[in-house]
Amino acid sequence: MSASRLPTITQKQVSAFLKPRPHDSHKGQFGTVAIIGGNNGMIGAAILAARAALKCGAGCVHVGLLADHAPGVDMHQPELMLHPAKVALQLPKLDVLAIGCGMGHDLAAHKILHDAIRLQTSLVLDADALNILASRPDLRSLLATRKTASVITPHPGEAARLLGITTAEVQADRPRAAQELAQRMNCSVVLKGANSLCVTRDGTTWRNTTGNPGMSAAGMGDVLSGMIAAFIAQGLSADEALLLGVHLHGAAGDALAQQQASLGMTASEVTEWSRWLLNQWMK
Repeated sequence: MSASRLPTITQKQVSAFLKPRPHDSHKGQFGTVAIIGGNNGMIGAAILAARAALKCGAGCVHVGLLADHAPGVDMHQPELMLHPAKVALQLPKLDVLAIGCGMGHDLAAHKILHDAIRLQTSLVLDADALNILASRPDLRSLLATRKTASVITPHPGEAARLLGITTAEVQADRPRAAQELAQRMNCSVVLKGANSLCVTRDGTTWRNTTGNPGMSAAGMGDVLSGMIAAFIAQGLSADEALLLGVHLHGAAGDALAQQQASLGMTASEVTEWSRWLLNQWMK
């Protein structure tokens, strides 16, 4: 099926996943997220994902950093709890783990990814986690045997490496590439790009029509990973979190574009607009 004939994600559809919070609620009801990544020179990627998870409603957000001499606090978002990556991996009562943002490819990153896949915790895998998977058939096999939900978020280049084909081949038949990834990895998939494609666990492929060229900027994928993790932590299924996160992420970018902010749009701004839209959609 051509991408144009696929069912389209709608705001009405994803808004139905959102439930009002009870008056006597507390942070423990909205889940615990860990973001693992941020190797040397790339700490910002993990911080962007964590801030997005926090501002999309997760109850507690931890950040596990691989960098040497990593900071102990995010001074602009001190609500985040920063740890060495190994500590974050061992947190009790962890609802979802997003891994890969700025993680790098060194031996420590390989070991952390192996241990993360073995956890009985929902996973969101992005960026360097996907590049490591592409080079490690053993880890791909381990991922495929997981019973707990997994979500992968590749751009076309990462998808090509995972499938062992060229980026041009991925782009020539995006629905087929996304479906193949979902089957091989036993996971939900978003194949990012213009009109991102989402494949849910039942094999349905959805087309997303929000988003614009202004979102071609650093950190956008990190923010999306954090958003998806936040929604899983709050009780949505991995598929619901995927569809909501992808649609909301693009809609936030569109809202910024309407403010004449396409050129120079930043991932941090998309996080802020995502929070605003999320609250509007819950009404």
